[in-house]
Amino acid sequence: MTSYADYATGEPVVDAKAPDGPVEERWDKRRFEAKLVNPANRRKHTVIVVGTGLAGGSAGATLAEQGYHVVQFCYQDSPRRAHSIAAQGGINAAKNYRNDGDSIHRLFYDTVKGGDFRARESNVHRLAQISVEIIDQCVAQGVPFAREYGGLLDTRSFGGVQVSRTFYARGQTGQQLLLGAYQALSRQIAAGNIEMHPRTEMLDLIVVDGKARGIVARDLVTGRIDTYFADAVVLASGGYGNVFYLSTNAMNSNATAIWRGAHFANPCFTQIHPTCVPRTGEHQSKLTLMSESLRNDGRIWVPKAKGDDRPASRIPEDERDYYLERVYPSFGNLVPRDIASRAAKNVCDEGRGVGPGGQGVYLDFADAIERMGRGAVEAKYGNLFDMYQRITDEDPYEVPMRIYPAVHYTMGGLWVDYDLQTTIPGLFAIGEANFSDHGANRLGASALMQGLADGYFVLPATINDYLARNPHHQTVTAEHPVVQEVLAETEDRLHLLLAVDGDRTPDSFHRELGELMWELCGMARTDSGLRKALERIPQIRDEFWRRIKVPGVGEEFNQSLEKANRVVDYLELAELMCLDALHRAESCGGHFREESQTPDGEAARRDDEFGYAAAWEFTGTGEAPVLHKEDLVFEYVHPTQRSYA
Repeated sequence: MTSYADYATGEPVVDAKAPDGPVEERWDKRRFEAKLVNPANRRKHTVIVVGTGLAGGSAGATLAEQGYHVVQFCYQDSPRRAHSIAAQGGINAAKNYRNDGDSIHRLFYDTVKGGDFRARESNVHRLAQISVEIIDQCVAQGVPFAREYGGLLDTRSFGGVQVSRTFYARGQTGQQLLLGAYQALSRQIAAGNIEMHPRTEMLDLIVVDGKARGIVARDLVTGRIDTYFADAVVLASGGYGNVFYLSTNAMNSNATAIWRGAHFANPCFTQIHPTCVPRTGEHQSKLTLMSESLRNDGRIWVPKAKGDDRPASRIPEDERDYYLERVYPSFGNLVPRDIASRAAKNVCDEGRGVGPGGQGVYLDFADAIERMGRGAVEAKYGNLFDMYQRITDEDPYEVPMRIYPAVHYTMGGLWVDYDLQTTIPGLFAIGEANFSDHGANRLGASALMQGLADGYFVLPATINDYLARNPHHQTVTAEHPVVQEVLAETEDRLHLLLAVDGDRTPDSFHRELGELMWELCGMARTDSGLRKALERIPQIRDEFWRRIKVPGVGEEFNQSLEKANRVVDYLELAELMCLDALHRAESCGGHFREESQTPDGEAARRDDEFGYAAAWEFTGTGEAPVLHKEDLVFEYVHPTQRSYA
């Protein structure tokens, strides 16, 4: 059998939908060229939307508002419990309310640069254009953004930029934006335009005659497996950060691995967030994010001396190293996430970390409290401080927070063209489920921006074109041979999981895989480490299928079965992530290869060799995938060595 690392290189993948011409005119040009569906005909079309976070919720509501019949799924008990609700800090938009030099072009430039020149210019500029419309949409819905004294919406800064363009609702921005999308979704559910299926998990995709025509899904309460059919399928199922086991994602955030048919792009581009509550022991099953907005006023430091275990209050100012302010004076504590995370790891590796095991750095608000007063700090960050105190039993008003990097977001995802369509016609991927906008590193407060841009504005325009150009003359039913085959494969997989009756839990395998990934494919990666991971993952998979223990039966509420089925996907994704990281022998953004760094330890790109998006084609479990390259062209923001000094 061919080694998994012996991948083949196939034909290049081309974004045929991307328009040409000036970048600022491309989105308008594409919308004009796209065919439309007559309003009276839209009710004849059905669209499946998987996921109800910001991308899925806004897409479902908007498509139903246009007149389509939407069948929507979420594994939570309510759409408003989607993980977008956990986003804290804010959402970017180039409104320039502060008159501080911001513009659509500057947001475009910052995003391309922040992504270390591994994103498409056309997609990023469209995102910057739409950002200003998102804020208007959300304000009209009643989202309670913070306001400044004069009545305008308030903004603050996030990492990687030198303007204040981040709109926020205290430390609950994701929750408030999701409630806005949820109320729009609820209106359409009440009107009968959306058929909502909560507590239902997608298990596979149905492809008939080369086009996505439905899904196989399991009712998580009853265990019933059903098939659902549509004219197009939209995946808004989030990212794959839970492959690492410990992350800031909700524990049930799954990675619906339908990349078995659609190409998966840049899986090694994973984001490690620098401001998370440090791990405290083996008992933990998830980590907690502390918003990047805290870096506006908090100062990050460690002791200058190695092994200094004195309490922070007893370390004099001249014995503290504010290392981000020292190394990156122009941006200070607001450098991009990948840079801040690696810097924290470096000082901890030097033996200057704080807290248990030396795995932490201080985020100190003493100067902010002295400058602004406790009341002002509490007004901006009060709920975040309360959350930190409940978790650690430490008062951040009195002592510095302790933070350490943790897995947070995945820039990789299903490859999509300019229309957000995958390599399977009729299958669209939006939000974190696709790879399109952030390159190798996402700037803070841009996830909410992309999710709502895709759901409210981009997909509703582009899916019209697909439906208008691809009328389905054949009705797909449960009796169709392809449907029967996919359904049987799904049922067989679940039955096999139940039949092994081994002696290890799904959680134990997930933890083992996650620890391996964090060690060998985490913040720093090496050729030897990645090869070791690629050797070990198939061994874990073999042991999984010999020793997995799933109690109960499939025809009932069975969380062990849910988890085991997800671990099957995590094993495949982990293998692909390591292969992608091995093949990309450069450092860029969140992907840091120790063999490819500048003399001062910064990421060193190799544009001539790796200036492309890597789209991987699945060929079978454990079989070497096929690499398809999409060359990236930069006409407006020319690649340079990123500098935030």
